[in-house]
Amino acid sequence: MPKLTIDDKEIDVPEGMTVLQAAEMLGIEIPVFCYHPKLSIAGNCRMCLVDMEHSPKPIASCAMPASEGMVIRTQTPMVKKARQGVLEFLLINHPLDCPICDQGGECDLQDISVAYGGDSSRYALNKRAVPDKEFGPLIETAMNRCIQCTRCIRFATEVAGVPELGATGRGEDMEIGTYIQKAITSELSGNMIDICPVGALTSKPYNYRGRSWELSHTPSIDVFDAVGSAIRLDTRGREVMRVLPRQNDEVNEDWISDKVRFSYDGLKYQRLDHPYVRQKDGRLAPVSWDKAFEAIAEQLRDIPGNQIAAIVGDMVDAEAMVALKDLMVALGSPHIDCRQDGAKNGSEPRCSYLFNTTIAGIERADFCLLIGTNPRWEAPLINARIRKNYLYSGFPVALVGPSHDLGYPVDSLGSDPLILEEILRGHHPIISLLKTAKRPMMIVGPGALRREDGATLLCLARQVADKYGFIHQRKTTIPDPWNGFNVLHTAASRVGGFDLGLLPGPKGYDVKGMLDAAAAKKLKAIYLLGADEIDMASLKSTFVIYQGHHGDRGASVADVVLPGAAYTEKSGTYVNTEGRVQRSLKAVSPPGDAKEDWKIIRALSEKLGHTLPYNTLEEVRARLVEANSLFEELDTVQRAPWLPFGQEGKISSESFTAALESFYMTDSISRHSITMAKCEREIAQGAPHG
Repeated sequence: MPKLTIDDKEIDVPEGMTVLQAAEMLGIEIPVFCYHPKLSIAGNCRMCLVDMEHSPKPIASCAMPASEGMVIRTQTPMVKKARQGVLEFLLINHPLDCPICDQGGECDLQDISVAYGGDSSRYALNKRAVPDKEFGPLIETAMNRCIQCTRCIRFATEVAGVPELGATGRGEDMEIGTYIQKAITSELSGNMIDICPVGALTSKPYNYRGRSWELSHTPSIDVFDAVGSAIRLDTRGREVMRVLPRQNDEVNEDWISDKVRFSYDGLKYQRLDHPYVRQKDGRLAPVSWDKAFEAIAEQLRDIPGNQIAAIVGDMVDAEAMVALKDLMVALGSPHIDCRQDGAKNGSEPRCSYLFNTTIAGIERADFCLLIGTNPRWEAPLINARIRKNYLYSGFPVALVGPSHDLGYPVDSLGSDPLILEEILRGHHPIISLLKTAKRPMMIVGPGALRREDGATLLCLARQVADKYGFIHQRKTTIPDPWNGFNVLHTAASRVGGFDLGLLPGPKGYDVKGMLDAAAAKKLKAIYLLGADEIDMASLKSTFVIYQGHHGDRGASVADVVLPGAAYTEKSGTYVNTEGRVQRSLKAVSPPGDAKEDWKIIRALSEKLGHTLPYNTLEEVRARLVEANSLFEELDTVQRAPWLPFGQEGKISSESFTAALESFYMTDSISRHSITMAKCEREIAQGAPHG
């Protein structure tokens, strides 16, 4: 480890670390514009210049590797003059937009100019003008402010995998834009707004709507997929103004998907703010909570428990799920399920439904086999990790399923599930890569699990994993344990539901069985807790209780509607696809008479004569721990022991199909988002714009 001295402080640093990173370890601030810890080094802004002993001129600390015996000074007169000179050049053409710029108050250029810049400019000529570019419905451009740091270009090329941005021209004529006039097609494009150090790229939906110092900040969790990205809700009054990422290197690093970042406007439209009961004329009429509960109690009074069912949606928190399960048990119903998409897993050991490698562990793999999944749409942050590994190690990726542009080279083996049997028998060319891999991983996606033979496919995938060394506790060449078997979920509630046992009991129906039984009039009542992604046509002759936050598909067929709280309006517990228990905090109050989901179920249980034994959020969370001790530890991944699972049987030759038909509109919030509708029209469908 090289030892160097920075401002008279000695430090030992790992080989390959830069002077800038060494200074950060010592708590010494060096200003930067082009440098970003998650992007490659460009070294083109020159703001990080420092004085190195025996060097005739200042060096760029972001691009200089730390070496033995270096003596660095960051506060000499030469360094101060160099920083002032760089800022003077940057501000020559920068417009005086600070009073109206959305970046005002959280702008790197503002902060660094105040701390390191001079008090005057010697430049009196006209500023150059650069026309604004059209990046699509999400990103607003003001290219006069651009300082050509190239962070956005490097992000698009390296992280997002869509090299659609670049610099054209040289010197004063240099401009950054898309190669052709079209929207940026990445599902992670909004992160360019965060990494832009000036106001050149801002949020188009948030443009001119607020100031950073007006907003309250609340930590939360992304519930639009099962990754569980750490997010921050910025609110003003009772309105969510924007959604930003929080750094969590174990899960989402510094990034979030465009869906969670921009779909918050869907929280304002078509909200359920009063209980409703369907009248004799077929219309839903607003009523009081007592009237709604009385209507439910009157209907359920004479219905036996085995004719009552419950389906849990994809965004439901663990507190509401455990309350609903307790209520269904009290009513004597075995019919409960949290798998709206009809997935055939969840009832076996925990290792059978987790992302066992962990999200951060993807970077250690040396081979990846994708089975029935499109991670670019189903989990953009996991797809970004796979791409990150590809960029650093070039590891091969093979796909069994529909072919997609994932942003990295993929060996598409075809969509025939029988390919997995060939691999298991050792009759497929991919075997040579499997045998040489030391840390292979596979990802089984919803496209495989939701099939009728999903349980058999899961068993076949486990057999492949066992045979080809995807799981090993210890090898002589690999000293640490490795589990390369992974299941990728798309629902934020799915793993938590499995952990709490929200699956059919003895003689209980799964979702498909419930819908068939309802169509055959064998079910008299069904409780939809945020469940909108099912075939509602089967429920015409069934008494439907819908609890949710939007007037979506479930509310349209419901006999009683109970207004719940969206994820921004309650404190909730979620378990992500790798089994990490996470908590979100309440940012705003629900609209009107809407309540937190577990409170509604608790109040209803009292009306039904089966009062649940908890009255506070702390007591509900104690019940979570009682139901499963895994809920006691937050923000850690508890490894699941590798145990046999799966159901042997015959594999259908029917080809794999895509699980998601659209990235932007997949749930009750994003379906009501105007921004997501624009993305669907201009990006997903490729319509012209501008």
